[in-house]
Amino acid sequence: QVQLVDSGGELVQAGGSLKLSCAASGTTLSVPHWSWYRQAPGKEREWVAGIYSSGSTKYADSVKGRFTVSRDNAKNSVYLQMKSLQPEDAAVYYCSAPIRGRTYWGQGTQVTVSS
Repeated sequence: QVQLVDSGGELVQAGGSLKLSCAASGTTLSVPHWSWYRQAPGKEREWVAGIYSSGSTKYADSVKGRFTVSRDNAKNSVYLQMKSLQPEDAAVYYCSAPIRGRTYWGQGTQVTVSS
């Protein structure tokens, strides 16, 4: 059974940093590309960043220059390094990946930013 497990969210002060992790289990297939999304209370889920099989990365304008997405193919994992966190970055963060033609989601990890 394929699962994505994300982790690393916690309470951090404004200006601080966090690194989120997400690992795929239940498959030996290499994940072709990964995405990170986030959802704040009362808001729609929004795309944050993506990393592709070529290694190229893309970011939402709101996080560009502050967040860095990376991957470890050997561990079938993806990471999101977040710096200069602001209260507006507070949300539940989800990793997502297509595996065998289906999109999988992590269970979400809560990031709280205190001002």
